[in-house]
Amino acid sequence: MPEGDTIFRTARSLRQWIGGREITGARSQRARVAPERLVGRTVEAVEARAKHLLIRLSSGDVVHTHMRMDGSWHVYSFGERWRKPGWQARLVLEAGDRVAVCFEAPVVELLGPGEEARHPALSRLGPDVLVDPLDLGEVRRRASTRPADLPVGVLLLDQQVVSGIGNIYRCESLFARRLHPSVPRSAVPDAELDLLVSTASRLMRSNLEASRGFGRDFGGGPDRPWVYGRAGRPCARCRTPIEAAMIGEEARQVWWCPACQPPPPRLSR
Repeated sequence: MPEGDTIFRTARSLRQWIGGREITGARSQRARVAPERLVGRTVEAVEARAKHLLIRLSSGDVVHTHMRMDGSWHVYSFGERWRKPGWQARLVLEAGDRVAVCFEAPVVELLGPGEEARHPALSRLGPDVLVDPLDLGEVRRRASTRPADLPVGVLLLDQQVVSGIGNIYRCESLFARRLHPSVPRSAVPDAELDLLVSTASRLMRSNLEASRGFGRDFGGGPDRPWVYGRAGRPCARCRTPIEAAMIGEEARQVWWCPACQPPPPRLSR
């Protein structure tokens, strides 16, 4: 699933490509979008909200997409050959000589004026990890409403607590802070939670700002991860083999170093 930094870059690209332009043509496929409500409208803004992307139109309508695992936006010059087959296009926006295509996104919908504030997903999002300043106090408040025994590795993916963190940055920030993913929320002091979320934010910002890849400050991430996807390979710190397991109700895989991130007592062998 694309993480917050990927959606941020996508929004920036779309803003540069079609921002301020009139939509001259639109087509949708298996999407909750009426093309006739788009044509003739101007793209006033393109925003990333955690893992959601919002295209704001002069009519007050908002095109909302969520990429989930396989979705992506591409931009092309009019007539340019697409890099994916047309049958995968969920929404096509033409703006004169420019085209923006949303491929394979499972969530593509048009929100009327006022609907964004009532949207079941958008209205409940926690503070965006890429918004400056990051509201750590609100993150702590929301985290305190979760079960005391909730693993911190699950907490980081709760978009209603803090939004934008995905599995890569969950694993990398836990490694950076030397926290095992199964440590219960109640065992993580507020000051440590602040540092953990701030670390995820710094890692993601580093990826946004780096000209090549990721990790000038930390050394790990999508291109050069410390632990993510490295089960059985040696830890960069201590050479202990990285471990992996499924965690949480959604059974998402998580990676960690058993030496650098010792398990809580109840999980110790």
